[in-house]
Amino acid sequence: MNVVLWIIQILLAAVFAGVGLAKLSQPKEKLRDVMRWVDPVPPSQVKSLGAVELLAAAGLVLPAATGIATVLTPLAAVGLVIVMIGGILVHLRAREQQTSQDGRRTEIQGAVACAVLLVLAAVVAWGRFGPYAL
Repeated sequence: MNVVLWIIQILLAAVFAGVGLAKLSQPKEKLRDVMRWVDPVPPSQVKSLGAVELLAAAGLVLPAATGIATVLTPLAAVGLVIVMIGGILVHLRAREQQTSQDGRRTEIQGAVACAVLLVLAAVVAWGRFGPYAL
């Protein structure tokens, strides 16, 4: 199970490092092409979310890999669970505002992706706080 948790941690870290860097480095107008939900959100909030995701990605792997402050790994996973709850709500709210069927479908896909990431982060939090603590 420890190997499975490491695989999930690395996968989550890669995903959140990628999207976090994109939110930090790209202007809102460019993000809008792939993340429709950014339209009503102020650019400062998008950048802040990117920073949180990037820090969580580091928190999933670095403490566990170095053996320093290992409690940060499950805390980062809990933080991502909270972020993904927010992500699901944002996508569902954005779905209600879409006028096209394609737009609604895209937002549902976003909510499902957030739900999958939420479950993976919850597994890491459970495992690293519980029976497979570092």
